[in-house]
Amino acid sequence: MKKIVVAGAGGFIGGHLVKELIKKGNSVRAVDLKPLNEWYQVSGDADNLVLDLRLRENCYKAVNGYNEVFNLAADMGGMGFIENNKAACMISVLINTHLLLASKDCGIDRFFYASSACVYNGEKQTDPHNPGLIESDAYPALAEDGYGWEKLFSERMCRHFREDFGLTTRVARFHNVYGPCGTFDGGREKAPAAISRKVIEAGITGKKEIVIWGDGLQTRSFMYIDDCIKGIQDIMYSNIEEPLNLGSSEMVSINQLVDIVEDIAGYKLNRIYDLKAPKGVRGRNSENTLIKKYLGWEPSIPLRKGMKKTYNWISEQVVDESRRKKGYNKFNK
Repeated sequence: MKKIVVAGAGGFIGGHLVKELIKKGNSVRAVDLKPLNEWYQVSGDADNLVLDLRLRENCYKAVNGYNEVFNLAADMGGMGFIENNKAACMISVLINTHLLLASKDCGIDRFFYASSACVYNGEKQTDPHNPGLIESDAYPALAEDGYGWEKLFSERMCRHFREDFGLTTRVARFHNVYGPCGTFDGGREKAPAAISRKVIEAGITGKKEIVIWGDGLQTRSFMYIDDCIKGIQDIMYSNIEEPLNLGSSEMVSINQLVDIVEDIAGYKLNRIYDLKAPKGVRGRNSENTLIKKYLGWEPSIPLRKGMKKTYNWISEQVVDESRRKKGYNKFNK
C-alpha cells in the first residue's frame, strides 16, 4: 500500500483518479481548493482536505508523511475560460512550484505533473488537417497564451527538480479529456460536454438550433476518462523522463463531434456558427508514436462509445436539474 496525495482531487480527472487509487488498495489524501460540497466526486475512504495549494505552507501540509504526489491542480476550463482568464491560469504556477519544493523537502518518491497539449507551438496548429503533434513540437516555444505558458514552464521545473535534486518526476500532456462526472455548464466545460448539454437542452425545450463556436471545421482529439486514468498511472510508474502525449489519435472536426452527439440523441438541429466566440487553434491532434514505443499502449476507447456514456450521464443531470427547478418530486405526476 502506498500513501498518495492527489492535488486537484475535487476536479473531474482528480475525482476519478482518487477512486481508482483507493480501489487498488492505496491510502489516498485528496486535496482541493473548493469546498467539499463542490467537488465533482468525494471518496469517503480518502483523507479529504480543503487547502489552497497556491500557498507554500499548505503544500507542506498536503504532502508531509506521504510517498507520492499526483499534481492535477490548476485553475482551468475549456477554451472560453482560458482565453478570458490568462492571469488566473498563470497563477497556477504557484501550485506546482510549492508542491515541488514540499516534495523535495518531505522526501516524496515520485511526482506526476498534469500538463496540456496547450504547450504546443501555435504555428504548428493552423491546419485543420493537423497530422498530429509530436512531443518535440513544443519547441521553439509558442504556447497557448496564459494557460499553455504556465504548463510549459511547470514542465521545465519538473525536469530541473529531477536533474538538480533527484526528485523522480513524470509529465503527461493531456489532450481534451471527457467523460461522466465532469463540468458540463457554467463556462468551464469543454466541447464534448458543452455540445452534449446544448443538444439535450434543445430536446427539452423544443429548440431547433445549436450554437457552435467557430466555423465547426476546427479539429481536435478527445480522450475518454478511463484511458486517461490508465495513462496517468502507466506514465507515473514508468522510466519515461520526458513529457509524453496522453491523448487519443482519433481526430474529428467540431462539426463531426456534433454529428455524433445528434446521432446519439436521435435528432438533428440547425447550426448557428458564432465566429466571434473563443475557438482556439485550427487543428490539434495527439501523435502517439512515443507512448506506443514506451508503453506498448495508447488511448483507444472510440469517441462514439465514450460520448454515448458521457451524453447519458449529462442527460441525467440536466433532466434532474430541470425537474428540480419545476418543483418536481416522486409524488408528482
